Amino acid sequence: MIVFDPYAFGSGALSFSLAFLAAGGFTLIFKAIYRWITPHDEGALIRGGNSAAAVALGGALLGYVIPLASALTQTHSLPEFVAWALLAGVIQIATFWLVRRIALPDVSERIARGEMSTAIYLLSISLVVGILNAACMTA
Repeated sequence: MIVFDPYAFGSGALSFSLAFLAAGGFTLIFKAIYRWITPHDEGALIRGGNSAAAVALGGALLGYVIPLASALTQTHSLPEFVAWALLAGVIQIATFWLVRRIALPDVSERIARGEMSTAIYLLSISLVVGILNAACMTA
């Protein structure tokens, strides 16, 4: 027989709420910082119908939240989660910076022109880095 324990549920719901709020907050902060460091204006481009900007930004967000989700499963305290969230953000921002400096110096101009091949490449790199980042957190 399965018994519902309201105290256990309340405790679990509180933990869930705190984790969800922290992860959501960090994701919004990451998105703001990422948009600030990219030379192109993702918001304006997306509002203007630029699918490449949406794909590239979506890739960066996915590349960030994958290790963030891993950190949620691996950490045991809020300060530890905060440290991993910050590291995941730094790694994802460094990834964009490296792509811009090494592989595609004109990545922002290409995204602004709506080049989907560049957006998909950036999405792929962001996902690869995010998955590796998440895997390293579990090692």
